[in-house]
Amino acid sequence: MAERYDCMECKESLYGKKYILREECPYCINCFESNFSNNCEECKKTIGCSSKDLSYKERHWHAECFHCIKCTRSLVDKPFTTTDDLLLCTDCYSNEYSAKCHECKKTIMPGSRKMEHKGNSWHEICFTCQRCQQPIGTKSFIHKDNCNYCMSCYEKQFAQQCVHCKKPITTGGVTYRDQPWHKDCFLCTGCKQQLSGQRFTSRDDFAYCLNCFCNLYAKKCAYCTTPISGLGGSKYISFEERQWHNDCFNCKKCSVSLVGRGFLTARDDILCPDCGREV
Repeated sequence: MAERYDCMECKESLYGKKYILREECPYCINCFESNFSNNCEECKKTIGCSSKDLSYKERHWHAECFHCIKCTRSLVDKPFTTTDDLLLCTDCYSNEYSAKCHECKKTIMPGSRKMEHKGNSWHEICFTCQRCQQPIGTKSFIHKDNCNYCMSCYEKQFAQQCVHCKKPITTGGVTYRDQPWHKDCFLCTGCKQQLSGQRFTSRDDFAYCLNCFCNLYAKKCAYCTTPISGLGGSKYISFEERQWHNDCFNCKKCSVSLVGRGFLTARDDILCPDCGREV
């Protein structure tokens, strides 16, 4: 008597019938599909043994159900993408979600190189200098009046020239007496430190920081011998070719302030009237 060869699930004989082996165990078609076949994401029906099972991220489709949700074209053996778990061909995805080129207004296809600036996108070949029409690529550029310019063209067309070095000013310039300067060129005549961002003054059309100006040109206080700048509204006292800071103009003996008061002199000293009577 021949040995029986039955379905592992329903125990019916498989002689003369189609069957499928799973882990070396035989199953009739019905039992295999009931226990192991996947359901299609699109039609929700079982993907039978006679159908091609297409899978993506643990989801399954019949071959005829694997199509773009927008245009319904088959995606079998074609590139595709997903959004919100929906299948889309690359054309539909691009039309729906991809950026549009700011220059030619056409879709920038996924995977193609694009250039971006301030929320706008360009095809690489469309991102060109407004003046010379050459591609800018990854080179430095300046955006002006909704147009992009390579550095060379911007300097030729728009940039002012520094009055000191005669080179174009592309960023960070300063204006002094209606003339343009690079920040790095606008220096104190004395110490050569940058004047941009700090207080300064001038003499004979030359700019100086306050320290250099005071050391070179300011009068010295007769009491403390430090410079009297007279800048920024600071006050000082002048008498017979001598000068004092307001805070230094005090009686030599009692140290009372003599600002706005009468005073007497005794050789190089200044005295209040009371102390002067004692001399």
